Amino acid sequence: MKINIITIGNSKGIRIPKAILKQCHLDKEAELETEEDKIIIKPIKKKPRKGWKESLGSMRKKEEDTLLIDDSIDREMEDWEW
Repeated sequence: MKINIITIGNSKGIRIPKAILKQCHLDKEAELETEEDKIIIKPIKKKPRKGWKESLGSMRKKEEDTLLIDDSIDREMEDWEW
């Protein structure tokens, strides 16, 4: 696909069609990289456990970090069916 490079203030830019943005899962932010003579635009990967350390520390202070499953369950797993 041929596209035009346009002036945006003191910078240059391109217009990416909505269908391509949707196909590549790009919404409000993207990661931009260069590789030799290529520009690579990728969706930002969310960090699935971001903030867990702080949340768990807060739970510890409030003594809310108790086990949900009794620790005496069968650990041998001999009778478990997978």
